[in-house]
Amino acid sequence: MKKLHIKKGDTVFVNAGNDKGKTGKVLAVYPEKDRVIVEGINMVSKHTKPNSKNPQGGIVKQEAGIHVSNLQLIDPVSGKPVKVTYKMEGDKKVRISKKSGEEIK
Repeated sequence: MKKLHIKKGDTVFVNAGNDKGKTGKVLAVYPEKDRVIVEGINMVSKHTKPNSKNPQGGIVKQEAGIHVSNLQLIDPVSGKPVKVTYKMEGDKKVRISKKSGEEIK
């Protein structure tokens, strides 16, 4: 299984596409497709049939997946987008910010 530098719950910066410059929280990660769903980013209109949750039916706005290469992690210290490196601490692999050198939790 593939490993991505982004996990569910991370805050990310969009560096390409229609939502370039925006930030958001990661809601879901799909490593097999290299895609991530980010809160409020890449909104699409979906036409839905009437159902118990939405008896009226109609058009619903929802987030669509965005490719992981168009995202950068936000540094917890500076709040700016950073590249990620990895370091082994004992038998655990941890993510490290390249700018600040701090661990990203």
